[in-house]
Amino acid sequence: MTTQELRSPGAPRTDSLAHNYHPLPVTVATAEGAWVTDVAGRRYLDLLAGYSALNFGHRHPALVDAATRQLGRVTLTSRAFDHDLLHPFADALAGLVGPLTAAGGPDGRGAMVLPMNTGAEAVETAIKTARKWGYDVRGVAPGKATIVVASGNFHGRTTTIVSFSDDPDARRGFDPYTPGFRVVPYGDVDAVAAAIDDTTVAVLMEPVQGESGVVVPPDGFWPALRRLTAERDVLLVADEIQSGLGRTGTTLACELWDVRPDLVTLGKALGGGILPVSAVVGRRDVLEVLTPGTHGSTFGGNPLACAVGLAVVDLLASGEPQARARLLGERFHDRLAGLVGRGLLERARGVGLWAGLDLAPDRGTGRDLCEALLARGVLAKDTHGSTIRLAPPLTVSADDLDVGLSALEDALTWLAGAR
Repeated sequence: MTTQELRSPGAPRTDSLAHNYHPLPVTVATAEGAWVTDVAGRRYLDLLAGYSALNFGHRHPALVDAATRQLGRVTLTSRAFDHDLLHPFADALAGLVGPLTAAGGPDGRGAMVLPMNTGAEAVETAIKTARKWGYDVRGVAPGKATIVVASGNFHGRTTTIVSFSDDPDARRGFDPYTPGFRVVPYGDVDAVAAAIDDTTVAVLMEPVQGESGVVVPPDGFWPALRRLTAERDVLLVADEIQSGLGRTGTTLACELWDVRPDLVTLGKALGGGILPVSAVVGRRDVLEVLTPGTHGSTFGGNPLACAVGLAVVDLLASGEPQARARLLGERFHDRLAGLVGRGLLERARGVGLWAGLDLAPDRGTGRDLCEALLARGVLAKDTHGSTIRLAPPLTVSADDLDVGLSALEDALTWLAGAR
């Protein structure tokens, strides 16, 4: 069987690929902007955007150009050596994100950047940093550091991270679990306060919980969390891997509540949909507890990653992607509210160009809705039960957004009639 035959619709799948995903039955061959084309030539509107990794759409010209130019120069040096884009990338990212953290300073000079690759690596880096800061600076007894996290969290799938997940699919069968985490209800600052003691080094949470279905906390939660952690001398770590870099209509979701965390984890959109790029950004005095040999990554901060990351920072520095997410987000949520009002959806929530939609359980599962959307030329992804997420590229046109929402309305109407 030829490679082309293997890629054709309906061709038998081989057993070579591990079955750790259950994808929708579509095989993408090409993509541009907010649209992808499958191997049979059918086009689909992408309303998933790689879980926010494609905030700038597929193959954004500025990002492709940055990658292409860098491919002709140097792609990897390892951190055994410097390269000419490493410090410019760190300075640019610190300049964009640093003023939005407790590092302060209008130019980000109080901030430090530690580049990594994947989002999970960024979270692991933040956990290690917080623990070492707790031991070296706070004087927590050796081996006793604890971190407060939230129920419904999703920070990745490494062994340590699934140790504090409450998703049975992510957690079951991977014990023994890493100790040192206390799970409290998301949005409950009193529960956070009760969980903090002399061993606590950090509170790690998502400003908006993505995998749980784009769950937005009560308005007062993050400001209260900032006050509490400052009073108790505990680090506030915001996981902005899905919510950050324009998705919510702001550079960071924490800006929605005028909160400046001590550390921020970034990923997904930082690589522009071209390659994995992640980073931890925040207080210099905290990140400086990591010294040579204590943490590293062969590919972290590689030249190709820095070239693309610099281009991403340039796009965000203009403010245009954030403004589009705010303006189109109003249109987006108005139409979703209309679908709730008509009884086609049970609930819709979110912010900017990001939404979690709950289908009434008697209308079907989230997977059912995603398959109905696929049949109508739209890509989306279910989360749990009867919930799906929508995360259009921030570059989507108003007309294309309307096309996707009309397809959603049609799919929901069909599901209502089919039950």
